[in-house]
Amino acid sequence: MKSLRAHNGNFIVGFGGFAILQNMGFYMIAAVLMPQRLKDIGVTNPDALLGTISAAGAMISLFVNVFVGSLSDRTRSRLGKRAPWYLIGSIVSALSFYSIGIPSTGTGILIAYCFANVGQNMMTAPVVAAISDLVPEQNRGKVSAAYGGGITIGQAFGTLLGSFLIFNTGVGFGFAAAFYLVASVIAFIFLPHNSYYETKEDNDESLLKIMVYSFTPPIKKARDFWLAFVCRTCLIVAYQMVAAYQLYILENYIGQSKLASAGIISAMSIITMVVSFAATVVSGPFSDKIGRRKPPVIIACLLYGIGIMMPLLFPSVMGMLLFAGIAGLGYGMYMAVDQALNIDVLPNKEDAGKDLGFLNVASCAGQAVGAGITSIIVTVTHGYIMVFPVAIIITLIAAISVWKIRSVQ
Repeated sequence: MKSLRAHNGNFIVGFGGFAILQNMGFYMIAAVLMPQRLKDIGVTNPDALLGTISAAGAMISLFVNVFVGSLSDRTRSRLGKRAPWYLIGSIVSALSFYSIGIPSTGTGILIAYCFANVGQNMMTAPVVAAISDLVPEQNRGKVSAAYGGGITIGQAFGTLLGSFLIFNTGVGFGFAAAFYLVASVIAFIFLPHNSYYETKEDNDESLLKIMVYSFTPPIKKARDFWLAFVCRTCLIVAYQMVAAYQLYILENYIGQSKLASAGIISAMSIITMVVSFAATVVSGPFSDKIGRRKPPVIIACLLYGIGIMMPLLFPSVMGMLLFAGIAGLGYGMYMAVDQALNIDVLPNKEDAGKDLGFLNVASCAGQAVGAGITSIIVTVTHGYIMVFPVAIIITLIAAISVWKIRSVQ
């Protein structure tokens, strides 16, 4: 194992900057611009189609994330020789996300979104796996906070910018494409191109052997790994059930106009950004200091469940703002220690890329399942009121799952 000396500031800028820009691009499209585009082209049932598009993109992400993550393990040079993976991925993402604004049919948007998810996961898999290689355990909470905080800030800024461009979606798709390109450049500049591990060269391996390795899930001593998987999946499901449909919730559940909804989404984004950033700054370093990961995650789950309850108790603009504040605080707290917890429960650090790819499947599956559940609830009940109690129950399952982890305090 090679000794690695890299300035923590570079880690924070590299991982944090990458996460901010990538998530800005994704959420300005997924949360605002794509739902609005479906309405602009006259889709008769945009709620159902949005669920289908999200599910299709997530299913493709399952394959790409795990496969690229395991390729990353086979050579271990994640940010050196692997740099082409995320650089190429950024180009695929940029072109595909921009293309979502071109088709005049729902099928065209679905195809473009699927290609965008291929590129996005080509970017994410090697960069996330590098945290295991590059970051010493005692600093992992801080770097996890930088990456997780970058995700929450990127989500908030992306949603905010998307709301500003809701009447000019074409420009928004162009901005999103640019964010993906710059994200990969930041990773390439600020993150080291070596790792703790010796480089493995397996160029003679057959594609079949790599595929079998890629999709072999961890089994031995993997109980806590799968509990962390359940926790992450449930939180992403609950989050996506509301976040992916917030435009439609504001218009169809709260009763706001398109213009008013854009303003409310802007306010929600600012609130989420502020509280998430505060939670991230405190939770990650605090987790390192006390040497515990579980308490911040459990508290985060409870806060997120309370936040989801607000629009149910108060079906008004105030209820949505309270959701943004309380759930945003919990979500920021969780994201601050998410990667650190995931790395701590890995059964085998040398398979970090592959196994973290399976944990990243939780995000992909969560997006698909969350959007699908909301779509089914709305189709069956012709309303959004049941979305919130279902999301709360799923959040409680997440809390129970992390509580049962034994190998991490």
